[in-house]
Amino acid sequence: MAQQGVVLDQDQFCCSVCLDLLKDPVTLACGHSYCSSCIEGCWDQDEQKGVYSCPQCRQSFTLRPALKRNYMLAEVVEKLKETGGAQAAPSELTSPAGPGEVTCDLCTGPRKQRALKSCLVCMVSFCQTHLQPHYQVPVLKKHKLVEATSGLQEMICSSHDMPLLVFCRTDQQCICMLCTMDEHKGHDTLSVKAERDEKQDKLVLNQQEVQQRVQQREKELKELQQAVESFKRSGQAAVEDSEKIFTELICSIERRRSEVKDLIRAQQGAAVSQAEGLLERLEQEIAELRRRDAELEKLSHTEDNIHFLQNYQSLSSTSVSSNAPSISVPPLQYFKDVTEVVSELRDKLEELIQREWSEISTTVSTVDVLLPPEPKIRAELLKAGRGGSGGGGAAGP
Repeated sequence: MAQQGVVLDQDQFCCSVCLDLLKDPVTLACGHSYCSSCIEGCWDQDEQKGVYSCPQCRQSFTLRPALKRNYMLAEVVEKLKETGGAQAAPSELTSPAGPGEVTCDLCTGPRKQRALKSCLVCMVSFCQTHLQPHYQVPVLKKHKLVEATSGLQEMICSSHDMPLLVFCRTDQQCICMLCTMDEHKGHDTLSVKAERDEKQDKLVLNQQEVQQRVQQREKELKELQQAVESFKRSGQAAVEDSEKIFTELICSIERRRSEVKDLIRAQQGAAVSQAEGLLERLEQEIAELRRRDAELEKLSHTEDNIHFLQNYQSLSSTSVSSNAPSISVPPLQYFKDVTEVVSELRDKLEELIQREWSEISTTVSTVDVLLPPEPKIRAELLKAGRGGSGGGGAAGP
């Protein structure tokens, strides 16, 4: 039973930096203990900042504390090692960071753990082990945690190494508090959250404009599609009507019938081709508007104020174009006039044939040709007359 208690309690004697049992343990004024080499390594990295802090509770020290060995902890750790308690090291319960994953900023050694959260106050990414103080320490519970991100450095002022908490409207950029008293002194400034809230409202209006544009273009697309179908049906009807009319005419205008049909087909093909080009452009514009809407939607829900403000300008600088001409579909008449012209031609031709038929018949009857003295049957004479009228029609216009 004692052995089981050691295994259960061994996590309390692990360094939160290397995640292993304490080696040469030292205790800070805040009460947290670390391996001497681990805490010294962390403070070596903070040497340029001039401020030293506890990796767990973030309590800071202006002067670098002198570290002394905690002999009681060292003795307990040695007893844990003797009883084999180190077999279940907590490092086995963590997940090493893979390629492209965010690593924990507090882990040391060659195998850093995968970060689960990033703190926008500490400006540090934490693994599961190092994240616990933010769930347990009352002060740290108030910090803003977001999904682990590798862009924390972008949230730090490059000049003063402080968080970017202010937005300068004069220069349209995120700055820190010291910047407001330095190169941005006297500028129009406010908190990044206030600027985000204001631009969030503008983003919503921008998104509504995009959505309205999508609806307008979808309506025009539908109308144009219906017009194209009606245009095709009208063209086909005109061809069929023309075929019916031309089939009633004599063989002498066969060539003209073919020419009229080709003209209709050519006009229909050119118009449909033009309309299909407009359809393609409309579909491309709608796709671009949808992509823009998706980007704006994604940006509107991001928790990262700095990322929002740094990407808002590029996404909103190009407003939705309203200069593109709207597509107006004309009344669905199309080839109706063609049909009327062809019908009029048919009537005129029939009238002409009717008017000239008596003369043609008389001419055929009076042609001085060598005929038998007496036709054997009347049908043969009528057959000859029909042949003559057919010949006369072939010589028509």
